Amino acid sequence: MKNILKIAVVGVALVISSFTASAQKVAHINLDSLITLMPESKLAQQAVQDYAKQLEQQITTMQTELQTKYEAFMKDKPNLAPIVAESREKELNDLNQRITDFQQQAQADYQKKSAELSKPVYEKAKKAIDQVAKETGYKYVLDTSTGLVIYSEPTEDIIAPVMKKLGITAPATAPKK
Repeated sequence: MKNILKIAVVGVALVISSFTASAQKVAHINLDSLITLMPESKLAQQAVQDYAKQLEQQITTMQTELQTKYEAFMKDKPNLAPIVAESREKELNDLNQRITDFQQQAQADYQKKSAELSKPVYEKAKKAIDQVAKETGYKYVLDTSTGLVIYSEPTEDIIAPVMKKLGITAPATAPKK
């Protein structure tokens, strides 16, 4: 009976130690907060804003041209031959369609440019997070900015060492979770 009890105690101890040994070290970070603190993010945002302004200026120029031609057409219409009026009306419709097409293409180009410029920023942040996680022995790092964390025990926030890894100094008020 003593042997069975000893075996049971040793078995329970082994099970407990295996659970303890396999416990995973988990941390969290708000990736959005980190990204906004990175100088590269500010540069990328400025470049995207500059690109958007260029597109907006082109659209404004095209709309001004349409408005000018429309006003001239409306002024001249009573004195135009029907075939000339029809031709100018078709020209106005074509210009309006080109503006619409340009606006749609500009939106797609803007989104593409935004993704293209933000990708290196995210990759740099991800690389720093990976390095900090490996250096500190974390098995999992959860991104709390995505809203995918439904429940978690309190873990360490590693934004400070990642900021240090990136050479970013903390602002006067740190972002909250």
